[in-house]
Amino acid sequence: MHIEPGIVVGAKLALSYVTAAGAIGYSAKLALDMVKRDGISPLAVRTFIAAVLVFSFFELLPHYPVGVSEVHFILGSTLFLMFGAGPAALGLAIGLLAQGLLFAPADLPQYGMNVTSLLVPLLAVDALARRVIPAHTAYKDVTYQQALKLSTAYQAGVVTWVGFWAVYGNGVGADNLAQVAAFGAAYMGIIVIEPLVDLAILAAVKGLHQLDDSKVFQPRLHSAAA
Repeated sequence: MHIEPGIVVGAKLALSYVTAAGAIGYSAKLALDMVKRDGISPLAVRTFIAAVLVFSFFELLPHYPVGVSEVHFILGSTLFLMFGAGPAALGLAIGLLAQGLLFAPADLPQYGMNVTSLLVPLLAVDALARRVIPAHTAYKDVTYQQALKLSTAYQAGVVTWVGFWAVYGNGVGADNLAQVAAFGAAYMGIIVIEPLVDLAILAAVKGLHQLDDSKVFQPRLHSAAA
């Protein structure tokens, strides 16, 4: 979902700074709420692990340019289920920034757009999870259907934001819309695969009862909500 350079330029970039500031600000609020509840140490540990994973996803997993952006395995819903909304959001923002600084400086002008496209769908998944996953269900016990809903919502949000930035920057010409459509179609495969990855990872952590009370994962991963 790295927006291609040159799609949004000049004064139009200001909007991306505003949306990014809003998304990061709300993510910071969620993180602060977590600190008040659990302390600073769990937040730091989970954010660090999420950031390392995001950096690895962008650099190591298959990714390729399609249309107006790149197709990545972001695993946003997986990060949410394992670490919680605050750490996952901050991990996405930090991992994306580190990847740009170290390996893709050409993407840095697009950072505001890219971080918005990652964080806003994640915040929507946080709200959706409260509706589709019953309070008595630990996240390690979610069904494929529930995981599919979260993953679809996240990926649809990413595609929607990428499409918005493309139209905002380049207008509604036929060629631009075709490029957006090509990007959206490429993400259909991600929507099918990611819930399977979610369930595989969740299945792997089911037996890790020694981590039930650790700082590594959010408590809801192993225990139902109070």
